[in-house]
Amino acid sequence: MNILLIEDDQIEVMKLNRVISKLGLYHTIIEAKNGEDALQILNEKDTLPDIILLDLNMPRINGIEFLSILKKDEVLSYIPAIMLTTSNNQRDLIECYKLGIAGYVLKPLRFEEYASKIEKLLEYWSINELKVNK
Repeated sequence: MNILLIEDDQIEVMKLNRVISKLGLYHTIIEAKNGEDALQILNEKDTLPDIILLDLNMPRINGIEFLSILKKDEVLSYIPAIMLTTSNNQRDLIECYKLGIAGYVLKPLRFEEYASKIEKLLEYWSINELKVNK
């Protein structure tokens, strides 16, 4: 599975890669530091990601702004986007679902809990039949 990870915190990037490695998964992670970089990646690639994992609070284009742009694009709007965030703000959650987010996952502090959530998330999306190509 090709995963576009949009995350400005390098520790979070390393944490996700560590979980994928620990679980013995062979997913390809494409990294973007913010929404602006992610849009460039999406517009330049021949093969689109199967899912997008993104943070809510990022510089340049934040998660909600990115999601709004993504869901207006005829091709890109079908890519499932899952918010990985520490924000449990109800307004953020509702806004994300209004825009068409596929999931909203709170990042727990404990690594074991984080790994468990990521494992379940990736298991679900790896069996999903939706494949989008440019």
